[in-house]
Amino acid sequence: MKCLLIAALAAICLSAQAGTEIVYPTRAEIYSISTLTISDKQFLQGDKNGKEVTVNGILRFPQKPVSQKIPVIFLVHGSSGIGPNVEYWSNHFLAQGYATFSLDGFTGRGLTVVGPNQALLGRLNLILDSYRAMEILAKHPRLDSSKFVMMGFSRGGQASLFASVERFNKQWNNSGTVFAAHIPFYADCVTSYIGDDKTTGKPIQLHHGRADDYNPIGACKTYVNKLKAAKQNVELFEYDFGPHAFDSPLGTVPPVVSKNAQTVRACSIAEKTEGILINAQTNQEFQYSDACVQLDPHVGRDDDATQKSTREIDAFLVKLFK
Repeated sequence: MKCLLIAALAAICLSAQAGTEIVYPTRAEIYSISTLTISDKQFLQGDKNGKEVTVNGILRFPQKPVSQKIPVIFLVHGSSGIGPNVEYWSNHFLAQGYATFSLDGFTGRGLTVVGPNQALLGRLNLILDSYRAMEILAKHPRLDSSKFVMMGFSRGGQASLFASVERFNKQWNNSGTVFAAHIPFYADCVTSYIGDDKTTGKPIQLHHGRADDYNPIGACKTYVNKLKAAKQNVELFEYDFGPHAFDSPLGTVPPVVSKNAQTVRACSIAEKTEGILINAQTNQEFQYSDACVQLDPHVGRDDDATQKSTREIDAFLVKLFK
């Protein structure tokens, strides 16, 4: 109950800043999602012999749907689980007439926070969870499965970004549809994967701040240029400040240290052969014990970047859904 109260107050706080009124969903449905807990190696190799697990998510319906069959924005959390930024965006999208689906990839796995130990869960698990959720929601009579959008934050932003890769859709997506767009926020772009320059062709819109020292923007610029060279549909919005988690209504000003959180900002990681992620500095398989893994990045709020990104995304979705 305390957590729900905090989330509600957070949504009220940033809604006022962003000019969005509080919108109560007309209905909420909680879904249990059968998925797997697997290593990144297993994900990349298409190895389905993982640990069976059930994760959950909450589907919220808007008061004034934009159409009879409603688009859905999938919201995928970062390394601290579902936080106030997810609540802000859910409230905002409900106000625009879209349904939202907030995925919880942690609780069902017995996790709460993985920032200080990122090895607790493979980075790519949230992609599989999202595909499995889409498989369920694609059958929902009130939802438009051609208008599912995946939006994620940090670890979830990385999942949102690479869920667009054609290779991963072929290996793992059995939903009969693909995400209509991908909106990664301050994603980790340090790792490159075989075939990651070939996507489903659906638009990708990244949002990132220059002050981010958790997942620095430079790696995402490099990846965006790679995608553009391959004629993929991608755009990067860069904010003058925008520290990590800049859209969180409970973020601090100025940013503060995320104590003991691991960051791979100084690493260069690449899949050289299928399933094997190599640390370029050691030419050995990457581990979170490697010297390039650093600690104590900063997190903080930037209301201006939040408002600007909200306006950009609103315009983007209007054009996408027409």
